[in-house]
Amino acid sequence: MFSRGFRILLLLLGFALSIVTAAQINISAELLAKVEKKYGVAGRIRVEEWRQLLDSQAAKNLPEKEKLKKVNDFFNQRIDFVDDIVLWKVNDYWATPIEFLAQGAGDCEDYAIAKYFTLKALGVPEEKIRITYVKALELNQAHMVLTYFETPRSVPVVLDNLIPQIKPASQRSDLLPVYSFNGSGLWLAKARGSGQRVGGTERLSLWTDLTQRMMRDAL
Repeated sequence: MFSRGFRILLLLLGFALSIVTAAQINISAELLAKVEKKYGVAGRIRVEEWRQLLDSQAAKNLPEKEKLKKVNDFFNQRIDFVDDIVLWKVNDYWATPIEFLAQGAGDCEDYAIAKYFTLKALGVPEEKIRITYVKALELNQAHMVLTYFETPRSVPVVLDNLIPQIKPASQRSDLLPVYSFNGSGLWLAKARGSGQRVGGTERLSLWTDLTQRMMRDAL
């Protein structure tokens, strides 16, 4: 059931992970031209809308809970769910937010990753947000969501592409948490509190590949 997730979890890399910071997200005119050439006008428009959100001082000044709703709605309302094997012709591919928006499609990992980097760019502290692997019990399959912890010991709320509402994890009995990570670490997940830290994100090869591609986009 969780073989893919735990296979990723157990990978050890021989080099340090480079983390993309919010300040490094740079959507230039050159990048937009490349997006339009590869993905078409609709893809460029979605990326431009994302740039407008990232640059919005009004969005940056919102209370954190309102930022969560704005970002959750932004991606859930613009992107279609499509499995990696259909979209990218591979079993597992973590798209950058730009790839995700340009395609206008992606899977649960892509939603969670895009929301994570967007909230960071809008000023939500990294220690409050985690990309979280869960088991979606009703679907009987592995799933990924973004979780937000108001305090380290609080019940997190869940940003999910399966439903439009942001709900506390205690109200998501359909999800069983497994582990979570962000740019600074990897944790065993649990419904209440932030969990037990078990390592660094250098153990996640897909995460490393993703951040390296984001850095290339930012140059």
